[in-house]
Amino acid sequence: MHRILLVEDNEMNRDMLSRRLAKKGYSVTTAVDGLEGVARACSDAPDLILMDLSLPGIDGWEATRRIKAAPETQAIPLIALTAHAMAGDREKALAAGCNDFDTKPVDFDRLLEKMSALLENGSAG
Repeated sequence: MHRILLVEDNEMNRDMLSRRLAKKGYSVTTAVDGLEGVARACSDAPDLILMDLSLPGIDGWEATRRIKAAPETQAIPLIALTAHAMAGDREKALAAGCNDFDTKPVDFDRLLEKMSALLENGSAG
């Protein structure tokens, strides 16, 4: 069973997405802000991280940079999630270290495809 870390400050989004992922057989842990996300990435060693970019404290951009800078977490595939997709945000997310990028509201089937691609190509664990 793949372990997913969902970093999302919106309780409804976090609840809905974690339940849907659990129904698909994923083990999901959550974090509510960027600092907790970085800490959980280190402590939980997830197979993949879903990172909201608009977070309190340190935002998803900075949390991603910290995760990708740490030797123990840099290989974990990470998908950025944002409701505020602007021109250039995908490129900015990839430059920060994200492996992929998706918009909210989440198209669950599309997200699952992106997750499967990253988990199956050996980027995980």
